[in-house]
Amino acid sequence: MEVYINRAAGFLPNKAVGNDEMEDYLGMVDGQPSRAKALILYHNGIKERYYALNREGDVTHTSVEMCAEAIRGLTDEEFGLEDIDVLACGTASPEQVMPSHGVMVHGELGGDRHIEVVSFAGSCCAGADALKYACMAVQLDPTLNAVAAASERMSAWMRASYFQKESEQLPRVRKYPMLAFEKEFLRWMLSDGAYALLLQGKPAAGAVSLRVDWIEITSFANSRPTCMYAGGEKDAEGRLQGWSMYPENEWLTRSLFALKQDTKILGESIVPLGVDFLLELFEKHHFTASDVDWFLPHLSSMYFWDRIQTECRSHGFCFDDSKWFVNLPHVGNLASASAFSLIEGLMHSGQLKRGQRVLVMVPESARFSYCYCMLTAV
Repeated sequence: MEVYINRAAGFLPNKAVGNDEMEDYLGMVDGQPSRAKALILYHNGIKERYYALNREGDVTHTSVEMCAEAIRGLTDEEFGLEDIDVLACGTASPEQVMPSHGVMVHGELGGDRHIEVVSFAGSCCAGADALKYACMAVQLDPTLNAVAAASERMSAWMRASYFQKESEQLPRVRKYPMLAFEKEFLRWMLSDGAYALLLQGKPAAGAVSLRVDWIEITSFANSRPTCMYAGGEKDAEGRLQGWSMYPENEWLTRSLFALKQDTKILGESIVPLGVDFLLELFEKHHFTASDVDWFLPHLSSMYFWDRIQTECRSHGFCFDDSKWFVNLPHVGNLASASAFSLIEGLMHSGQLKRGQRVLVMVPESARFSYCYCMLTAV
């Protein structure tokens, strides 16, 4: 059974925040401007992003509210919320342990219908997981209307108040006002927002749809250590210990719930693993880079553009720069929602033509997972 992405919509909160405004929203740790910020922004190439915060640091939108707004963006006089049969939601920043993110979104949407809802949490591939579930639901029953949605409120992890207790406990931090780089790195990388896709068993009438040809997701956790994490800390042997292993009084003094990334492990693994997996898919699905008209990579940093091209060339292929569709500099890193934002952007760009093939790439550095998705415009 064929499945089609017929609609895409997004919601970005408030107005775009420029690089020189970031600490106005996120605050300064220990009252001092970041020493690492300029260097990190120089390499990641992000010029603006969106925060569900005002300048006083107050939350203006929850992740659940943003996700519901994105889903409402799919509706019109021909398709309403009451027509949704399956809702699959992904996020890397759930706002509660339970209930699940998906059912909270369903509750926010309201309405008179009880529907199937499933949630995926984790990191960047959580949105791809939701997309694959929605796709499989329609394959099982082509009459269903399935919505895949992903939302992030990453600003919740990045406000200065999150790190203040740790700062107060460490005299060396007071003397040298700079977070450990594993925590500092991601403060200047991430953004807030939500996107949603409508999947159906036949293409839309009078508009370009994207047929889902295949979705491949794999984990390299069997051979790779934890790289990006929250709610825990690595021990002396590098093993991740979850928050429940620490006494409550250390949850704040260790900033256990801060988002952290080991940039050394990231640099060693993320690009080579992605290219190796892509080579496997070339053989499995009988295609090459020249068969792809649009390459939609979820990039955490523009730094990786050249790294990916160099690694691809070392294996005898590359995607021409003109085929890359990237919105990171002006939307920011939306984690699990980034791939959906790329699909939405391409569908609304006026550049997508029937017959073109679209390859979506989603790397996840948490413990190194990868998703590739092939779409065809019809």
